[in-house]
Amino acid sequence: MTPMQIKFLGGTHEVGRAAIAVKTEKTQVLLDYGVMLNHEPGFPMHVPPKEVDAIILGHSHLDHSGAIPVFYIQGKKPVYTNKLTAELSQLLISDFIHLSSYYLPYEYLELRSMMRNVRHLDFGVEENVGDMTLQLFNAGHIPGSAQVLIEAEGRRLLYTGDFNLIDTRLLEGAKMDYDNLDAVIIESTYANEDHPERPELEKRFVEAVTDVIEKGGTVLVPSFSIGRSQELLCVLAAHHFEYPIYIDGMTREANRVMMNYTQFLRDPKLFMDAVHSANWVEGWRDRRRATKTPCVIISPAGMLKGGPAAFYISKIGKKAHNAVFLVSYQIPGTPGRELLEKGVCVIDGKLKKVKAKVEHFDFSSHCGAKELKEAVKKVDGNAKFYVMHGAEGNCELFAKWIKSEVGLDAVAPKPGDTFEV
Repeated sequence: MTPMQIKFLGGTHEVGRAAIAVKTEKTQVLLDYGVMLNHEPGFPMHVPPKEVDAIILGHSHLDHSGAIPVFYIQGKKPVYTNKLTAELSQLLISDFIHLSSYYLPYEYLELRSMMRNVRHLDFGVEENVGDMTLQLFNAGHIPGSAQVLIEAEGRRLLYTGDFNLIDTRLLEGAKMDYDNLDAVIIESTYANEDHPERPELEKRFVEAVTDVIEKGGTVLVPSFSIGRSQELLCVLAAHHFEYPIYIDGMTREANRVMMNYTQFLRDPKLFMDAVHSANWVEGWRDRRRATKTPCVIISPAGMLKGGPAAFYISKIGKKAHNAVFLVSYQIPGTPGRELLEKGVCVIDGKLKKVKAKVEHFDFSSHCGAKELKEAVKKVDGNAKFYVMHGAEGNCELFAKWIKSEVGLDAVAPKPGDTFEV
C-alpha cells in the first residue's frame, strides 16, 4: 500500500488561508483554499492547477473559500460542497471581489466558472474522486458547514474544518461519531479558553438588550452576516423578544439564501418566524429611522470594519443611553477591538470616545477548549493529530495537550510540511 500524503499549504499557526493538499498515487484533492484577510489578502502556497483533481470546500467563510477562484483562471476543477455552502460562498466571494478586486488575481468571471463547476454533495453521501472516497458531515459551525472524511489506500482521514460540538439556537452541534481514524486534522482557534454556557449567555444578552430599549435607547449589534446574525435573530425569537428588530447589510441576502435551505438548520420554524418578524432595512430612510427608534439593529460588519454598522455606530455611539453589543471575536487592530479595549471609534471621520455602553457577548461558533478536548477523546483508533487554524501559540499548545493527556501522536505543522499517513 502506498501511503496517503498530507501537505499543509496555509492555516498553520494562524487563523486564515486554510488549505491542505491530500494526495494518493493517482489523485490529489485540496481541502479548502482560503485567504488571509489582512490589509491586502494573503494566499496559501501555490499548487499547479493541472495537478489538482478536485477541491472540497468545508464552509463558506473567506478564510476557507476565498482563493478557490484562482483555479478557474484556466481549467475546470470540480468543487465538492453542499448547495447552501456553494450559494453562501458565492455571496461572500462576490462581495470580496467588490471590495478588494485591486489585490485579487481573479474576477467575477472566474467566480462564475467556479460556481458552474460545483458538484453538490449532501451530508453522509459517498462520492468517489479517483481512488478516494469522500463524505461530508455536519460541523455545527455555520449553516452548511461540513467536516470531511476521506478514505483511500485503506486509510481514513478526518478534516474537522471549523467546528462546534454544542447545539445552538441555529444549528445542531457536530457529532464526531466516526469509526477508526488514522489521521485527524483539527482546528485549535480557542484551545486556550472556554466559552460561557449558552443558556446563561442568551439570557444575559436578551436582558441587556431589553434593558437598554426599555430606557429609550437603541442597541447596535455588529454581527457577521452568515451564521451569527441568524443565530441572534433565533435567540431573540426563542426568548419572545417584543421590541423592534432591524436587520441590514449582507445579512439580508444571507437570510434569503438560508430560507431556501432550512433543512440545514436545527429549528426551521423558529428561524422562519425570526426572519419574518424582523424589519429588513431597504435604504437610507430606514437606516436613519432605526437610529432614532428604541430597537435592536443587527448589522455587519461584525468587527466594525465597514458595512452599515460603521454608519450606525457614528449615530448610536454618541449617546450614553444607547449601547453597542459585540457578539464575536474581535481581531487585534480592528475597529471592534479598539472599541472594546479603549472605548474609541471613528465617528464623523475622527477618532472619538464612544458614549454608548459597550459590552462583549461571546457567541462563538467554534469549540471552546473544553469541547476541543472532548472531540479528541471521542476519536476511535490510534489516530495521529495535525493541529492547525490557531493563532498565538494555540496550535502547539493543543498538540502538546493531546500528546501528554491523551497519549496520541500530535503535531502543529508549519507551512509546506508534508506527512505520510
